[in-house]
Amino acid sequence: MFEPLTSEILDATLRDGSYAVDFQLDQKFVIELLGRLNETPIEKVEIGHGLGFEAERSGIRACNIDLSRWCEIARSELSETSWGMFAQPGFSRLGTLEELCSQGMSFVRIGMEADRVPEHLDYIERATEICGQVYLNLMKTSATPAQQLPELLSGVTPAVAGLYVVDSYGSMLPSDVHRYVEVAKECFPVVGFHGHDNLGMANANSIAALEAGATIVDGTLDGIGRGAGNAETESLAGILSLIGNDKYDYKRLARLAEFCRTNLELLPENRNMQVLGGVIGIHSGYFPLIEELCAELTVDPAPLMETAVDLASQSVGKSHIHAAAQRISQGLAAV
Repeated sequence: MFEPLTSEILDATLRDGSYAVDFQLDQKFVIELLGRLNETPIEKVEIGHGLGFEAERSGIRACNIDLSRWCEIARSELSETSWGMFAQPGFSRLGTLEELCSQGMSFVRIGMEADRVPEHLDYIERATEICGQVYLNLMKTSATPAQQLPELLSGVTPAVAGLYVVDSYGSMLPSDVHRYVEVAKECFPVVGFHGHDNLGMANANSIAALEAGATIVDGTLDGIGRGAGNAETESLAGILSLIGNDKYDYKRLARLAEFCRTNLELLPENRNMQVLGGVIGIHSGYFPLIEELCAELTVDPAPLMETAVDLASQSVGKSHIHAAAQRISQGLAAV
C-alpha cells in the first residue's frame, strides 16, 4: 500500500475541463474557482486551453480567455498554489513558454505520443532550461507497448521533473496501469498518471498508479473533462482520506465539485462512442469524424473503429479512419 501523505493530486479542471465547454469559460467562474482552490491543500492547478497554450495556431478554436489574462487571474488568485499549463511542440512556442514563466507560471506539461519523443528531444531540453518544472506527458500511452518505452525515452534529459502515463482512451485496467507505471519508474524517479473515465476506471486506475509507485495523479472537479471526463479530484481526495489521511480536505473539494456541476453548461457527449472508444482504443478527438463517416456509410461505428485499429501500427489517426471507411465501403471489412 502506498503512503497517502506522499501522494499528490494535481487539479486540471480549468485545463482538461475546458474541452467540455468548447474552451469558453466564464471569467467570474474561473476567478472564483481558483480563489477557492487556493484555500485547499491542492499543490498544483493546471489552467488554460485543453489542447495546450497557443492551440489556436493548430486551427482549433481559441479559448475566450487569452494567455495574458490567464496569467493575470492566476497571479491574483493563486497565492498558495502553483499553476501551470499544457503544451505541445506542434504549436506551443518556447518563446511563449518563456513569457508565461516570467508571468509566474511554475510548471509546464509537454504532451506527445511516446513514439514522437525522439524527434522532440531538443524541444524538451530547451523547455527545461526555461521552466523549473517540466513534465513529459506520454499521450495515448497504451498505444505503445510498455517494453518499448525505455528505448524511446533514453534520450530525454534527466532535468525533466517527471514522466506521466496517460490513459487517453480511458481503456486501461489497473493491471495495465501497474505495468506502465513500473516501467516508467525505471526511466524517471517521479511518475504521474492522468486517467480518463470511458469505462468508469479513472479513479481506480489512479489509485493503482499510486500503488505501483506514481506520486502524482490528476483529477478534475466532478470529473469534468474531455470526452468521458477524468478521475474526480474530490473522489481521489476522499479515497486518500479513507486509506490514511484527509490530506486534501475532501469535504471542501466536494463542495467545489458541486459548484462546478451547477455553474458549467457542458457540451453533450455520446455515451455509446465513449464506451466503444474505451474498449476498442480510439481517442475521443476522432469521434466526430467517425460519426460523420458512419452516417455516410450507414454503418455502426464499432466495425469502423475496429478496422481502423487493425490498420494502425500504434495509435489510430485520421488516415487510418479514412482507410477503414474505404475498406468498409468496398466490402473489405466485416460490418
